[in-house]
Amino acid sequence: MTPAVLTAQPVASPHAHGGSSLSRTMFRVQFALLPATLYGCWLFGWPSFFLWLASVLSCAGFEALSLKLSGSTRIRATLADGSALLTGWLLAMTLPPWAPWWVAVVGGFVAIVIGKQVFGGVGQNVFNPAMVARVALLVSFPVPLTQWVTPLPATTLAAPDFVHGLRIFLGSLPVPDAMASASLLGYSKTELSRGIDLLHSLSGEHGALLSWIGTRAGSFGEAASLLILAGGLYLLVTRVITWHTPLAVLAGVAIPAAIGHAVDPARFLGAEAHLLSGALMLGAFFIATDYVTSPNTGAGQIVFGLGIGLLTWVIRTFGAYPEGMAFAVLLMNALTPVIDRAMKPRILGRDRRGKPLDIPQDKGA
Repeated sequence: MTPAVLTAQPVASPHAHGGSSLSRTMFRVQFALLPATLYGCWLFGWPSFFLWLASVLSCAGFEALSLKLSGSTRIRATLADGSALLTGWLLAMTLPPWAPWWVAVVGGFVAIVIGKQVFGGVGQNVFNPAMVARVALLVSFPVPLTQWVTPLPATTLAAPDFVHGLRIFLGSLPVPDAMASASLLGYSKTELSRGIDLLHSLSGEHGALLSWIGTRAGSFGEAASLLILAGGLYLLVTRVITWHTPLAVLAGVAIPAAIGHAVDPARFLGAEAHLLSGALMLGAFFIATDYVTSPNTGAGQIVFGLGIGLLTWVIRTFGAYPEGMAFAVLLMNALTPVIDRAMKPRILGRDRRGKPLDIPQDKGA
């Protein structure tokens, strides 16, 4: 080999770029969340907007601080990719809409510093950062994380204005007792613990309609299942995500819920109530589909989604917490390496066991 060859510039491999990028993917996911977010801000008023803003800014701030302390020189470029903003956005969607400011700040710290940067940053985290923060907040501060309010649209006269909303967000103005409410999952679990079956406790509940249009108590991301579903379909159409995980998550909840409700409707909520309550729609389309913490193959994603759905139903039905999506996602995140190891994609020219395919040779060649 001549010296000229050794010093020549290396030639890039003939790869074709698909046109996608990290920042473009993050923007599309944020765009898909925008309708439900705007509706949630209108439905719960100024306190919910301040909560969303604080969560997003906290995650961006802790991302910048972590990068600076680690000596990174790409702080601006990393913030521009939108991953930290999306983490804060998703976290806000899982919180009570009138939660105080420190919930968003503590959640941002846990999500970015503990759930992401400790593992090495973008693409290195084992668990979904937003769900790490959600579980940490729920376990550490159960009272503010379970204080739900009745929807009070911003256009109504009784809705808090900008100043009152800011005071509620800062904690200087308590939430009125008349505004306090309970989510469907929490209410049904409480009534069952009191010995009141679902046939009596939910006799006047029009759960499905209220869930589709979002006019009942719940987290910021429960604003309207219809808008969350529309955002998820947009991600499917633009091929940001595939159908495997969302469909598997929904099926993993709906199938056991339908069976349980058919066997004992007084003890088990129906499939419709489970699908339209809590963070299930948000989790199925926006959280469980995270590229980093989910399996690589379609078959693996189906197993992953079914596990999330089944665990969510089990925790909701038999666990101490009325909502189980965050716990289920983290448990299945831990199993992602196992699923990837068991369900590998077939190598070109080899069978599923890795042995070379017996390709007949052309005799005339």
